[in-house]
Amino acid sequence: MIVSIWDCNAQMKPLFYYILASLAFISLSVSGAYAQTNACEGKKLVVFGDSLVAGYGLQPGAAFPEQLNKQLEAKGLKLEIINAGVSGDTTSSGLTRVDWSIGESTDAVILELGANDALRGISPEVTEKNLDAMITKLKEKNVEVLLAGMMAPPNMGVAYGKAFNDIYAKLADKHEIALYPFFLDGVVADPKLNQADGIHPTKEGISVIVEKIMPSVQNLINKICQ
Repeated sequence: MIVSIWDCNAQMKPLFYYILASLAFISLSVSGAYAQTNACEGKKLVVFGDSLVAGYGLQPGAAFPEQLNKQLEAKGLKLEIINAGVSGDTTSSGLTRVDWSIGESTDAVILELGANDALRGISPEVTEKNLDAMITKLKEKNVEVLLAGMMAPPNMGVAYGKAFNDIYAKLADKHEIALYPFFLDGVVADPKLNQADGIHPTKEGISVIVEKIMPSVQNLINKICQ
């Protein structure tokens, strides 16, 4: 004898509807995640900065772009991530190479520069002008930008610190781009997370940076993986 599911006890029907709704929700969630993963294929994210992203003092695979890539892949987000970090770069040297470092096929950039400017006492006006020019160039290429902020060392004085630290929020507002306020948040001045020089993060320090910046990076990726 064939019994239709609709012949079930009336008390079971609400449960049946609940199960169907749950399965539909799961299906939509999975298909949505799959669609985003597919949308990210072929997308290129460039991490443009100095030694803090280049991987100074670290073993291969431990630098910020590489650790970021591993965490994104673990979330099912696979895109090409380029390490365009150069140790010692100031914003001036970054400006001279931004055109050839950021190819036409680039979809998004994490811009991390300014630490060496502050360490060398370069005028905040120069730093702001250089970053402003770089962001303008990137926007002209229709590249999405996440600006990673930096803070001046305390020994540079209060006036210098304020002028320098305000640069990033000011530029983010001007260009209407995303801002991650302080790239070294959670790591700076912690001897357990920095190398012997007290400036460059260890592998563990980079892991902390990746964890903290990840929500901002995911928002950036959402803009290009559609």
